[in-house]
Amino acid sequence: MSACSSEESSVSGDSENQKEEKDKDQEKEKEESQENKNKQEEKTGKTEKDKEKEEEEEEVASTAPAITEPKYKINQKNWSVQPLNESINEKVVLLTIDDAPDKYAVEMANTLKELDAGAIFFVNGHFLDTPEEKKKLKKIHDMGFMIGNHTYSHPFLPDISQEEQKEEILQLNNTVEEIIGEKPLFFRAPNGANTDYTKRLAHEEGMILMNWSYGYDYFEPYMDAKKLTEAMVTGKAPEIDITYSLLKPGANLLMHDREWTAKALKNIVLGLRDQGYEIVDPHAIKTK
Repeated sequence: MSACSSEESSVSGDSENQKEEKDKDQEKEKEESQENKNKQEEKTGKTEKDKEKEEEEEEVASTAPAITEPKYKINQKNWSVQPLNESINEKVVLLTIDDAPDKYAVEMANTLKELDAGAIFFVNGHFLDTPEEKKKLKKIHDMGFMIGNHTYSHPFLPDISQEEQKEEILQLNNTVEEIIGEKPLFFRAPNGANTDYTKRLAHEEGMILMNWSYGYDYFEPYMDAKKLTEAMVTGKAPEIDITYSLLKPGANLLMHDREWTAKALKNIVLGLRDQGYEIVDPHAIKTK
Protein backbone atom coordinates (compact mmCIF):
# COMPACT_ATOMS: atom_id res chain seq x y z
CA MET A 1 0.00 0.00 0.00
CA SER A 2 1.34 3.42 -0.89
CA ALA A 3 1.81 6.13 1.72
CA CYS A 4 -0.93 8.10 0.01
CA SER A 5 -3.37 5.20 0.22
CA SER A 6 -2.52 4.61 3.86
CA GLU A 7 -3.09 8.26 4.64
CA GLU A 8 -6.44 8.25 2.82
CA SER A 9 -7.49 5.16 4.75
CA SER A 10 -6.52 6.81 8.02
CA VAL A 11 -8.47 9.97 7.16
CA SER A 12 -11.48 7.90 6.15
CA GLY A 13 -11.33 5.99 9.42
CA ASP A 14 -11.05 9.19 11.44
CA SER A 15 -14.04 10.62 9.56
CA GLU A 16 -16.16 7.56 10.34
CA ASN A 17 -15.15 7.70 14.01
CA GLN A 18 -16.05 11.37 14.17
CA LYS A 19 -19.43 10.64 12.58
CA GLU A 20 -20.11 7.90 15.13
CA GLU A 21 -19.16 10.22 17.97
CA LYS A 22 -21.39 12.96 16.57
CA ASP A 23 -24.32 10.55 16.26
CA LYS A 24 -23.78 9.41 19.86
CA ASP A 25 -23.70 13.02 21.07
CA GLN A 26 -26.92 13.83 19.20
CA GLU A 27 -28.62 10.73 20.61
CA LYS A 28 -27.46 11.66 24.10
CA GLU A 29 -28.79 15.22 23.71
CA LYS A 30 -32.11 13.84 22.46
CA GLU A 31 -32.39 11.50 25.46
CA GLU A 32 -31.51 14.30 27.87
CA SER A 33 -34.07 16.59 26.24
CA GLN A 34 -36.78 13.94 26.53
CA GLU A 35 -35.77 13.25 30.13
CA ASN A 36 -36.03 16.94 30.99
CA LYS A 37 -39.42 17.12 29.25
CA ASN A 38 -40.64 14.10 31.22
CA LYS A 39 -39.43 15.65 34.49
CA GLN A 40 -41.22 18.90 33.62
CA GLU A 41 -44.43 17.02 32.85
CA GLU A 42 -44.14 15.14 36.15
CA LYS A 43 -43.58 18.42 37.95
CA THR A 44 -46.51 20.27 36.34
CA GLY A 45 -48.73 17.29 35.66
CA LYS A 46 -49.18 18.58 32.06
CA THR A 47 -48.27 16.75 28.84
CA GLU A 48 -47.59 18.39 25.49
CA LYS A 49 -51.17 17.58 24.47
CA ASP A 50 -52.44 19.29 27.63
CA LYS A 51 -50.44 22.40 26.76
CA GLU A 52 -51.71 22.39 23.19
CA LYS A 53 -55.28 22.09 24.48
CA GLU A 54 -54.73 25.02 26.87
CA GLU A 55 -53.33 27.16 24.05
CA GLU A 56 -56.33 26.28 21.88
CA GLU A 57 -58.76 27.18 24.70
CA GLU A 58 -56.94 30.49 25.27
CA GLU A 59 -57.23 31.28 21.55
CA VAL A 60 -60.96 30.52 21.61
CA ALA A 61 -61.42 32.62 24.75
CA SER A 62 -59.68 35.54 23.08
CA THR A 63 -62.20 35.48 20.19
CA ALA A 64 -65.29 34.99 22.35
CA PRO A 65 -67.27 38.16 23.08
CA ALA A 66 -67.17 39.70 26.52
CA ILE A 67 -70.22 39.08 28.69
CA THR A 68 -72.71 41.82 27.84
CA GLU A 69 -75.42 43.26 30.04
CA PRO A 70 -78.84 42.94 28.36
CA LYS A 71 -79.82 46.05 26.42
CA TYR A 72 -82.60 44.70 24.22
CA LYS A 73 -85.51 42.27 24.22
CA ILE A 74 -87.45 40.48 21.50
CA ASN A 75 -90.97 41.83 21.05
CA GLN A 76 -93.12 38.70 21.03
CA LYS A 77 -95.83 40.36 18.93
CA ASN A 78 -93.82 41.57 15.94
CA TRP A 79 -90.40 39.91 16.60
CA SER A 80 -88.52 43.21 16.51
CA VAL A 81 -85.59 44.08 18.76
CA GLN A 82 -86.55 46.67 21.37
CA PRO A 83 -84.24 48.64 23.69
CA LEU A 84 -84.79 48.09 27.40
CA ASN A 85 -84.67 51.81 28.11
CA GLU A 86 -84.67 55.13 26.27
CA SER A 87 -80.93 55.70 26.60
CA ILE A 88 -80.15 52.70 24.37
CA ASN A 89 -79.85 53.09 20.59
CA GLU A 90 -83.06 51.96 18.90
CA LYS A 91 -81.77 52.19 15.34
CA VAL A 92 -80.50 48.64 15.19
CA VAL A 93 -81.16 45.50 13.15
CA LEU A 94 -80.64 41.88 14.10
CA LEU A 95 -79.04 39.47 11.63
CA THR A 96 -80.19 35.85 11.71
CA ILE A 97 -79.10 32.97 9.46
CA ASP A 98 -81.23 29.83 9.18
CA ASP A 99 -80.54 26.29 7.95
CA ALA A 100 -76.95 26.22 9.20
CA PRO A 101 -74.36 24.85 9.02
CA ASP A 102 -74.99 23.64 5.48
CA LYS A 103 -72.51 24.78 2.82
CA TYR A 104 -71.82 28.47 3.40
CA ALA A 105 -72.31 29.12 7.13
CA VAL A 106 -68.60 29.19 8.02
CA GLU A 107 -67.88 31.52 5.09
CA MET A 108 -70.70 33.79 6.26
CA ALA A 109 -69.38 33.72 9.83
CA ASN A 110 -65.93 34.74 8.57
CA THR A 111 -67.44 37.64 6.61
CA LEU A 112 -69.37 38.85 9.65
CA LYS A 113 -66.33 38.46 11.91
CA GLU A 114 -64.26 40.64 9.57
CA LEU A 115 -67.01 43.27 9.69
CA ASP A 116 -67.40 42.99 13.48
CA ALA A 117 -71.09 42.19 13.01
CA GLY A 118 -72.95 39.79 15.27
CA ALA A 119 -75.61 37.26 14.24
CA ILE A 120 -77.60 34.25 15.42
CA PHE A 121 -77.08 31.06 13.43
CA PHE A 122 -80.21 28.91 13.64
CA VAL A 123 -79.12 25.33 13.08
CA ASN A 124 -80.73 22.07 12.02
CA GLY A 125 -79.73 18.65 13.30
CA HIS A 126 -79.58 17.10 9.85
CA PHE A 127 -76.60 19.38 9.18
CA LEU A 128 -74.81 18.01 12.25
CA ASP A 129 -74.58 14.32 11.39
CA THR A 130 -70.87 14.07 10.57
CA PRO A 131 -67.70 15.06 12.47
CA GLU A 132 -66.95 17.67 9.80
CA GLU A 133 -70.38 19.26 10.19
CA LYS A 134 -69.97 19.33 13.95
CA LYS A 135 -66.60 21.05 13.52
CA LYS A 136 -68.31 23.72 11.43
CA LEU A 137 -70.77 24.46 14.22
CA LYS A 138 -68.04 24.57 16.85
CA LYS A 139 -65.99 26.93 14.69
CA ILE A 140 -68.94 29.30 14.25
CA HIS A 141 -69.64 29.28 17.98
CA ASP A 142 -65.96 29.71 18.87
CA MET A 143 -65.89 32.80 16.64
CA GLY A 144 -68.39 34.38 19.03
CA PHE A 145 -71.71 33.81 17.26
CA MET A 146 -74.84 32.68 19.08
CA ILE A 147 -76.51 29.43 18.09
CA GLY A 148 -80.28 29.02 17.83
CA ASN A 149 -82.54 25.96 17.58
CA HIS A 150 -84.30 25.52 14.22
CA THR A 151 -85.46 21.92 14.93
CA TYR A 152 -83.66 18.71 14.08
CA SER A 153 -85.09 17.93 10.63
CA HIS A 154 -86.99 21.11 9.68
CA PRO A 155 -90.56 19.73 9.69
CA PHE A 156 -93.75 21.77 9.52
CA LEU A 157 -94.50 21.51 13.24
CA PRO A 158 -98.32 21.81 13.12
CA ASP A 159 -98.40 18.65 10.96
CA ILE A 160 -96.64 16.36 13.46
CA SER A 161 -97.59 15.00 16.90
CA GLN A 162 -96.64 16.67 20.17
CA GLU A 163 -94.22 13.85 20.91
CA GLU A 164 -92.52 14.39 17.55
CA GLN A 165 -92.41 18.15 18.13
CA LYS A 166 -90.74 17.51 21.47
CA GLU A 167 -88.18 15.19 19.90
CA GLU A 168 -87.40 17.70 17.14
CA ILE A 169 -86.58 20.42 19.66
CA LEU A 170 -84.98 18.51 22.53
CA GLN A 171 -82.85 16.25 20.37
CA LEU A 172 -81.31 19.27 18.68
CA ASN A 173 -80.78 21.05 22.00
CA ASN A 174 -78.87 18.02 23.28
CA THR A 175 -76.83 17.70 20.09
CA VAL A 176 -75.84 21.37 20.16
CA GLU A 177 -74.88 21.12 23.83
CA GLU A 178 -72.66 18.13 23.11
CA ILE A 179 -70.81 20.11 20.44
CA ILE A 180 -70.46 23.61 21.93
CA GLY A 181 -71.06 22.99 25.63
CA GLU A 182 -74.31 24.94 25.94
CA LYS A 183 -77.90 24.75 24.78
CA PRO A 184 -79.46 27.31 22.41
CA LEU A 185 -81.15 30.33 23.95
CA PHE A 186 -83.36 31.09 20.93
CA PHE A 187 -85.92 28.98 19.06
CA ARG A 188 -87.21 29.58 15.55
CA ALA A 189 -89.80 27.21 14.11
CA PRO A 190 -89.44 26.19 10.45
CA ASN A 191 -91.61 28.51 8.35
CA GLY A 192 -92.29 30.47 11.54
CA ALA A 193 -95.06 27.95 12.28
CA ASN A 194 -95.25 27.39 16.03
CA THR A 195 -97.90 25.49 17.94
CA ASP A 196 -99.15 26.18 21.44
CA TYR A 197 -97.12 23.16 22.52
CA THR A 198 -93.83 24.32 20.95
CA LYS A 199 -94.29 27.77 22.48
CA ARG A 200 -94.71 26.21 25.89
CA LEU A 201 -91.82 23.79 25.41
CA ALA A 202 -89.46 26.52 24.23
CA HIS A 203 -90.33 28.53 27.35
CA GLU A 204 -89.71 25.50 29.58
CA GLU A 205 -86.34 24.98 27.89
CA GLY A 206 -85.35 28.59 28.54
CA MET A 207 -85.45 29.65 24.89
CA ILE A 208 -86.80 32.90 23.46
CA LEU A 209 -89.21 32.47 20.55
CA MET A 210 -88.17 34.33 17.42
CA ASN A 211 -89.65 34.73 13.97
CA TRP A 212 -88.59 37.69 11.77
CA SER A 213 -89.47 41.07 10.29
CA TYR A 214 -88.49 40.31 6.69
CA GLY A 215 -86.26 38.15 4.54
CA TYR A 216 -86.15 37.54 0.80
CA ASP A 217 -83.42 35.07 -0.11
CA TYR A 218 -85.84 32.14 -0.38
CA PHE A 219 -87.91 33.83 -3.10
CA GLU A 220 -86.73 32.93 -6.61
CA PRO A 221 -86.36 36.54 -7.89
CA TYR A 222 -83.95 37.25 -5.03
CA MET A 223 -81.73 34.21 -5.43
CA ASP A 224 -79.22 36.66 -6.86
CA ALA A 225 -76.62 38.49 -4.77
CA LYS A 226 -77.15 41.95 -6.33
CA LYS A 227 -80.96 41.84 -6.16
CA LEU A 228 -80.88 40.40 -2.67
CA THR A 229 -78.54 43.12 -1.42
CA GLU A 230 -80.87 45.81 -2.73
CA ALA A 231 -83.92 44.17 -1.15
CA MET A 232 -82.34 43.62 2.26
CA VAL A 233 -80.84 47.11 2.44
CA THR A 234 -84.05 48.89 1.37
CA GLY A 235 -86.54 46.51 2.93
CA LYS A 236 -88.44 46.45 -0.37
CA ALA A 237 -89.03 43.47 -2.65
CA PRO A 238 -91.09 44.73 -5.62
CA GLU A 239 -90.75 41.46 -7.53
CA ILE A 240 -92.89 39.77 -4.87
CA ASP A 241 -95.20 42.79 -4.48
CA ILE A 242 -93.60 44.32 -1.39
CA THR A 243 -93.32 47.87 -2.70
CA TYR A 244 -93.06 49.51 0.73
CA SER A 245 -90.09 49.26 3.08
CA LEU A 246 -90.12 46.78 5.97
CA LEU A 247 -86.82 48.18 7.24
CA LYS A 248 -87.51 49.84 10.59
CA PRO A 249 -85.52 50.32 13.81
CA GLY A 250 -85.34 46.94 15.51
CA ALA A 251 -85.94 44.92 12.31
CA ASN A 252 -85.21 41.21 12.67
CA LEU A 253 -83.65 40.16 9.37
CA LEU A 254 -83.98 36.61 8.07
CA MET A 255 -81.31 35.08 5.85
CA HIS A 256 -80.29 31.53 5.00
CA ASP A 257 -77.16 29.46 4.46
CA ARG A 258 -77.23 29.94 0.68
CA GLU A 259 -74.64 30.76 -1.97
CA TRP A 260 -76.27 34.01 -3.14
CA THR A 261 -76.75 35.17 0.45
CA ALA A 262 -73.13 34.45 1.30
CA LYS A 263 -72.06 36.56 -1.69
CA ALA A 264 -74.40 39.41 -0.73
CA LEU A 265 -73.73 39.43 3.00
CA LYS A 266 -70.86 41.94 3.15
CA ASN A 267 -72.72 44.51 1.05
CA ILE A 268 -75.90 43.97 3.07
CA VAL A 269 -74.08 44.81 6.30
CA LEU A 270 -72.29 47.81 4.76
CA GLY A 271 -75.51 49.06 3.15
CA LEU A 272 -77.41 48.92 6.44
CA ARG A 273 -74.60 50.72 8.24
CA ASP A 274 -74.52 53.40 5.54
CA GLN A 275 -78.13 54.17 6.52
CA GLY A 276 -77.15 54.60 10.14
CA TYR A 277 -78.20 51.16 11.40
CA GLU A 278 -76.15 49.37 14.02
CA ILE A 279 -75.90 45.58 13.85
CA VAL A 280 -77.08 44.50 17.29
CA ASP A 281 -74.98 42.05 19.28
CA PRO A 282 -77.24 39.05 20.04
CA HIS A 283 -75.44 38.65 23.37
CA ALA A 284 -77.07 41.96 24.36
CA ILE A 285 -80.57 40.50 23.97
CA LYS A 286 -82.34 39.57 27.21
CA THR A 287 -82.88 35.82 27.49
CA LYS A 288 -83.91 35.47 31.16
